Amino acid sequence: MSDHVYKKIQLVGSSATGTDDAIRNAIARAGETISHMGWFEVVETRGHIENGRVSHWQVTIDIGFRLKD
Repeated sequence: MSDHVYKKIQLVGSSATGTDDAIRNAIARAGETISHMGWFEVVETRGHIENGRVSHWQVTIDIGFRLKD
């Protein structure tokens, strides 16, 4: 196994459906421009309330990816 260097970025995904979709949306969008993504970590979860109900989710995640060798 060779030694690798990793970088971590922070993104906020959003969804009207739920937290899982918010995470998936952020990862899918990041995947359009970032290669070698290997893991994510949920940092924060927020929601927007309208008329006493959750109307929108925001999830802050850290994504780790390996830099090109």
